[in-house]
Amino acid sequence: MKSKCIIVEGPQGCGKTHLVNYLRENIPASNLYRLSGQKDKTKKGKEKSKKMYYALLKYLKEIEDSDINLVFDRTFFTEEVYSKLGYKDYSFDDVYEELLEMLGNLNYDVYYISLYLKDVNIYEVRLKREHHNYQNFSLENSVNQQNVYETLIHDIKKLKNTKVYEIAMDNFDEAYKEINKILEIVNKEE
Repeated sequence: MKSKCIIVEGPQGCGKTHLVNYLRENIPASNLYRLSGQKDKTKKGKEKSKKMYYALLKYLKEIEDSDINLVFDRTFFTEEVYSKLGYKDYSFDDVYEELLEMLGNLNYDVYYISLYLKDVNIYEVRLKREHHNYQNFSLENSVNQQNVYETLIHDIKKLKNTKVYEIAMDNFDEAYKEINKILEIVNKEE
C-alpha cells in the first residue's frame, strides 16, 4: 500500500489549520508540513519559490517508500493562486506546470483537498485575528482566492495518482466526517 500525500489548500480563513491539525492527530505515521510562500513578490521571488518547490518535490521523491503519510498545509498551488491574482509581480504558470507534472510522477496516493466556504461571510469572522503575514487578509481576498482555487481543479484531476476533493469548511464537525470517509480514518468518537 502506498503512503498518502495529502495536500490541503484553500483561501485564508477557510479552516486549513483546523483540518490539517485534525489529520495529523488522526492519521497514523503522518508528518505535517506547514509551508509559506516567499515574502519576496518580485521576479527574484519567483526564482526563490521555484528553488524551494523543486527541492520539496525532490525530497518527496526521495522518501516515497518510507511508509510515512504526509500532510501539507499549502504547497505550490498557493503560489500559483497568488500570482494569478496579481499578488506577485510575475507569472508562475510555467513553473506550476512543471511542478504539477513532478507531483503526478510521485509514487504516493495523492489527495488534493480544496477547502472553501459556502457562506463566504464566515471569512470575516475567521479573519479577525492577529497575523504575521505579507498578504492582506480580507473577505474580498479570500473570495477571490476561493474562485481561483476552483479553476485549478480541472488540471489537478488529470494527474493519474491524484484524487481531488472539495470540502466545505463552514462546519468543522461535518467537514471532519466527510474527510474521515474520504481518507478512511477511523475516529473513536464516531
